[in-house]
Amino acid sequence: MIEKRGVRAEILLVLGVSLGSSAIYSILKIIDRLTYVKPLSEQTATLNPTVVADRPWLDLLYQLAGIGLGVVPALLAVHLLHKAHEDLAIGLDARHPGGDLLRGAGMAALIGLPGLGLVWAARQLGVSAQIVPEALGEHLWSVPVLILSAVENGVLEEVVMIGYLLTRLRDLGWGPWPAIVTSAVIRGSYHLYQGFGGFVGNLVMGLVFGYFFRRTGRVLPLIIAHSILDIVSFVGYALLKDHLGFLS
Repeated sequence: MIEKRGVRAEILLVLGVSLGSSAIYSILKIIDRLTYVKPLSEQTATLNPTVVADRPWLDLLYQLAGIGLGVVPALLAVHLLHKAHEDLAIGLDARHPGGDLLRGAGMAALIGLPGLGLVWAARQLGVSAQIVPEALGEHLWSVPVLILSAVENGVLEEVVMIGYLLTRLRDLGWGPWPAIVTSAVIRGSYHLYQGFGGFVGNLVMGLVFGYFFRRTGRVLPLIIAHSILDIVSFVGYALLKDHLGFLS
């Protein structure tokens, strides 16, 4: 009983310093959006904003600091898992690089293509804000920073929400599907700032990714898939926004 109490406290603390706090702020943000004078469909959600627009060198330092600090909760989660299960592997090793890359690319296609349709439908229904994937400006470092940001998102979310959370919920005696659904709901919740389209899309993504992890025990393909999805979104928008009017 004492051990389970400790695991529950650990889960709450890890989520509290990472994506759980993001979920709380995101819920507050959607309440703000829904009670604002403008309809949700006329609002924007910027995913990679500039911090110091008039000093690009300082903006770069802010971006790199945010990316570096953003992976710390994932490192903490891995550390805590190792302390609890010294022989536990959640599939972060590079023993199967070709297979992980192939499965990651396949998962990205599986999630990404229907996801585009969901984003379009949510915008048409007025239940999503206008998503702006990046607003860093045109600098030599913009694309590399966007790629690093995408990888950081992949590492943080998949390690914490899949590798860590599903493993620790299993330690508490949770069944596979209650754990997967809980993880997916939290994932959807911290995307609510984008609107309800972001919630539904990421909920489905969480269900698919959670099922994959429970079947394979490998989180690296999910990091690859998530990184690919975000790289295509961030960098694609940066390169094409001036050429495709509907993106701006």
